[in-house]
Amino acid sequence: MKDILVNLALEPRHREKLEAAAPGCRFTYAPGKELTPELVQSAQIIIGNPPPAWIAASERLELLQLFSAGADPYIKPGILAHSTALTNATGAYGKAVSEHALAMTLILMKKLHLYRDFQRQHAWRDAGMVTSLSDATVLVVGLGDIGLAYARQVKALGARVIGVKRRSGPCPEGVDELCLTAELDRVLPEADVIFSILPGTADTFHYYTAERFAAMKNSAIFINCGRGSAVSMEVLAQALREGQIAAAGIDVAETEPLPADSPLWELENLLITPHVAGNFHLADILEQVVNISCDNLRAHLSDQPLRNVVDFATGYKK
Repeated sequence: MKDILVNLALEPRHREKLEAAAPGCRFTYAPGKELTPELVQSAQIIIGNPPPAWIAASERLELLQLFSAGADPYIKPGILAHSTALTNATGAYGKAVSEHALAMTLILMKKLHLYRDFQRQHAWRDAGMVTSLSDATVLVVGLGDIGLAYARQVKALGARVIGVKRRSGPCPEGVDELCLTAELDRVLPEADVIFSILPGTADTFHYYTAERFAAMKNSAIFINCGRGSAVSMEVLAQALREGQIAAAGIDVAETEPLPADSPLWELENLLITPHVAGNFHLADILEQVVNISCDNLRAHLSDQPLRNVVDFATGYKK
């Protein structure tokens, strides 16, 4: 019998699914502010994203099943004991985040963000020339579940897709050319759209430097739905102000919430959403998280291989 802590707001049917996957176990449900350090320390299995400091390398914790795809706060030294397995929710967010990124892409290409501004000003104005995904070159940096979903969507709309990933392998469906991260600087100048879906690791910190923005087309659009730490807000603001790129859309920021006095708020060629591309706003996300959690409960309790095991060295799913 295991003590299982669930740090998620669930409907009764979700609880029934979890409990059916782990018969005989003791479940404690503590969504949101109901969670306490004592509950975290007493759990053998946790489903959710508790404050990392509360885990404090608990030797009692056997499995931490995150509800997020990002695992970076939990791979830092001193958070999890060496005996604790860490799994994430890769596969739950592909539909939601890729569609959000696609919407941002089209809004910026068609200048709909400017027309919304004009509407609020009661101004019947023409914002000028627009661009199209048809025959555009789209660079997808990070070819996990979300990156591949976005690649296939823009490919269906006529784009040429270049994918960038860490390890070599066969070119996946929806991608025309596959490159390794070491080749990024070679392909950056080709891209009309750059979609970043990188995790937050030491290797991706301030990944998009001023030099890389300078290498992009001045007509390029930059979309970031991965981690805000991949680009300095000052570097992004400079690239947008100086016309090194045409526009950007970000669902993440280096500091969240984005400070009220940040100069980014005032840039008309920047579209900002407050880290909501996933965040359970699409009902399907919770369904997928529960399904992944059920699979891993069954696997852990029967000593079978787990789904979505996180590599502590990289922060990615193995």
